[in-house]
Amino acid sequence: MSDDEYSYHYSDEDSGNGDNDEPMGSDQEEEEEEFEYTDDEHEDKGDDTEISLENTYYNAKQLRDGDEIDNAIQEFERAIQMEKDHLGGGRVGLWTFKCLKQIVKIRMRRSEFQQATDVYKRLLSCVSHPQLGGVSPNALEKGIHGMLDRVSAIFNSNYNYSESNPAEESAAQNLAKLVYDSTLHLFHPQHGTCPNERLWFKTNLKYGQLLYEKNETAKLQSVIQDLLDVSGLKQQQSSATGEIRSISSSSSTHLMEIYALQIQLYSRLKDTKALREIFGKAMRVQGGIPHPRTLALIQELGGKMHMASKEYDAACTTFFQAFKCYDEAGDSKRLRCLKYLVLATMLDESSINPFDSQEVRPYKNDPEIIAMTNLVDAFHSNDIKSFDRILDRNEGRVMEDEFIREYVSDLRRTIRKQVLLQVVQPYTRISLRSLAAELNGISIQEIETLLVSLILDGEVDGRIDQVKGILEKSVSVGKRSHAADEHATQGTHTAIGSMGSNNNKEHTLSQFTGNTINIRTIDAMEDLMKSLESLTSAVIYSVSQVDEKVLKCETTPALRRA
Repeated sequence: MSDDEYSYHYSDEDSGNGDNDEPMGSDQEEEEEEFEYTDDEHEDKGDDTEISLENTYYNAKQLRDGDEIDNAIQEFERAIQMEKDHLGGGRVGLWTFKCLKQIVKIRMRRSEFQQATDVYKRLLSCVSHPQLGGVSPNALEKGIHGMLDRVSAIFNSNYNYSESNPAEESAAQNLAKLVYDSTLHLFHPQHGTCPNERLWFKTNLKYGQLLYEKNETAKLQSVIQDLLDVSGLKQQQSSATGEIRSISSSSSTHLMEIYALQIQLYSRLKDTKALREIFGKAMRVQGGIPHPRTLALIQELGGKMHMASKEYDAACTTFFQAFKCYDEAGDSKRLRCLKYLVLATMLDESSINPFDSQEVRPYKNDPEIIAMTNLVDAFHSNDIKSFDRILDRNEGRVMEDEFIREYVSDLRRTIRKQVLLQVVQPYTRISLRSLAAELNGISIQEIETLLVSLILDGEVDGRIDQVKGILEKSVSVGKRSHAADEHATQGTHTAIGSMGSNNNKEHTLSQFTGNTINIRTIDAMEDLMKSLESLTSAVIYSVSQVDEKVLKCETTPALRRA
């Protein structure tokens, strides 16, 4: 699984900013902004110029949608000039802002990155103009975020195919750098020409995400440091205890978003110590209402951290929380987290089926999840044949997930140990060959490794006879071990030699009554029959000795009388 699957929008909206790559660009946000511009208002104002501006803008969009791109750009430029002449005094207005956005989109879509950069600078100049009118702060933020999302999408698309076209990848990289640098410089809350802390913060988060996807860790660490310093969040947490002091709701939200970025970074660097520290801090933050995707990302990567440390119980909890957050956000990544939750519960050897949960039950028969449902059912029933078949056939594309593949060997080992315990439970001696057959024909060496692990863990009390290829279990109360058999044999001979009364006879025979002889495997039946024959011979010998002594006792007085 590639790390870029963790990217997500940091905007307050669920990603519906209207600036995604639909055919020629969807303008949903613009339609929302234009809601107040009705024909009634135009009629009331009687402003023919305003009506002409609006008509020119929509005519340009029709040309754009009709693939008359050059004509559309000319029409957008004409609308900009019309508004400039209409307002006078160097002022700019709403239609200029909208037209520049459309031209930037067109240039990016045609991969004219240099022209797109030039037009974007004009857009930023328009935004920072002291006499800008008609553009609400919300419309401004959504427009800028839409441009940044488009730039990131273009860069990622070209970055993934850089080998085939390195020149285009370099142009896309320059575009991303210039756009983000100019935006951050403009809105910097302390040094920018148009300070806007909220917009700067969101832009820097997007830039950090882009650097993460480019694997530029040094620059990303610098961005994170800048976010903490400028936002004043670094001073609000205690370096001694790591506890988060009481901060405002918005600061708590910002802090969680920064932590999400840090956790991604440390996960990639495999810096477990730093990752555990930041995850602990994130879990102690109080207040704020971070986006569910932010919480889900933190919990998911926290679950992976627990998995790496074999803390499977904690991993179950964090994956379940991540699943619920993704589900709340309506994100398809919830299915991925659900798979990880199932994986963690099996490795934890938990008897709880995650699909019994009310939140998880609706996804039990989902086409992407059904293989995991069957897998956990096979695990709980110790059906190792079905379990191995699901993994070997890659049912439900389970093995296509890199994280799951990493733990498949541990998963197989877990169910094999479970099945092994179940198979050896009724026996005191069993051949390793028989155990290998029960576990789908794995090698004798693997069987020995599993048995050694179980013996060392105290789950099996016995020893492996590698010469004979058998497992000999030591039996405690109510069962007989090999040593106990030898002791019983010696006791039998002693009792026979000293037998002189019926009580002794009954005591001797009582050693062989009750449930003292255990059932053995088919491979050990021959040894069992030999033991039974020896036991029978001992009993017959004991009886004959008693009869002989009785006969002597009866004969001696008769001889004395004679």
